Amino acid sequence: MAESAESSKDYFVTTVNEDHATICWGCGLRLLLPTHAPVFKCGWCGAITSQNVNKTETKCLWGRRLQDRCFVTILSVFMLFLICGGVWAVHWFVFSVSYTFGIFHYILTAILAATTVSTFSLSAFRCAGTPPTLLWGSYPVVGKGDLENYTFCHYCVKPKSPRAHHCRSCGTCVLDMDHHCPFIGNCVGAANHRHFIAFLFSAVFSTIYISFISAYAGLHIWPPVKYRSLGHLNGSGRDLAIQAFKEVMLALVSSAVQLSARGLILVYLFVSSVSLQIGLSVLLWQQLCYIYEGKTYLSHLSSQGSGGDHIEEKGCQNIFRFFGCPYSIFIYLPTLRNSPKRHTK
Repeated sequence: MAESAESSKDYFVTTVNEDHATICWGCGLRLLLPTHAPVFKCGWCGAITSQNVNKTETKCLWGRRLQDRCFVTILSVFMLFLICGGVWAVHWFVFSVSYTFGIFHYILTAILAATTVSTFSLSAFRCAGTPPTLLWGSYPVVGKGDLENYTFCHYCVKPKSPRAHHCRSCGTCVLDMDHHCPFIGNCVGAANHRHFIAFLFSAVFSTIYISFISAYAGLHIWPPVKYRSLGHLNGSGRDLAIQAFKEVMLALVSSAVQLSARGLILVYLFVSSVSLQIGLSVLLWQQLCYIYEGKTYLSHLSSQGSGGDHIEEKGCQNIFRFFGCPYSIFIYLPTLRNSPKRHTK
């Protein structure tokens, strides 16, 4: 009976195709794939492996860093010129108004200059955010789910968390990377994102004050504007408007030729500060919108590419968390709470 029972059992022998067998980079276990999968996820550690890796050369890395350093140098010299040139150009004016106004001007200028330079330095020279270091590559060391949704960075040759992104300009992985800013020569990530937003706030307020004080002082030293034939214009409608505009511009240019060096610097300060004010305000508004949505610039692009499958929680609580405010503050700010909508039947 025993021999008949053993003979009734069926034994199946199969061969493993080496093309369908691979090794997980996270835990080192040998995995058998049903088909040739270009991207697969390990069932033990949770690491994601992509077999179609197109690694590009990074021969121009030093060139990119040199370009970033040039941008930082130019921006630093420009900020120094705005500070020193503005102080010299309006020094005579602020004290001619009143001694109190002069003291107030220098105190406010010192505060804005110190805030802008310090936040710029922290944004430019502080590490943008280093991903945590984890043990990987060996099964006894890597536990179940320790590398959940981690990928392997072939540039840094180490695991990359789902919140990290490799910057080819900096040559390293950055945690919660928003974007690479050439004007600070650094990435904007988890470690310096707050400093970058503070720099934008300080720069916007500084340019607003520079444009105001330069315009106010420039009006007092601007030579008299003499119109040649403004009162003898002929025509009507569009032709009259064009003639009046040409006459006003010609009078302004004629009077601007008589400006002193101090007046020309005031004009340049006004034009440059207004231009920077517009650009920085747009950038600041865009950054605050992303923070409100609980995203970064790169995550916003990836969500658009994936069709918006991953929906983040929007609300002012994201802004408070970003700046480190305790969540209990929403108890005292009921209007800013992002309560879910309720549908009544």
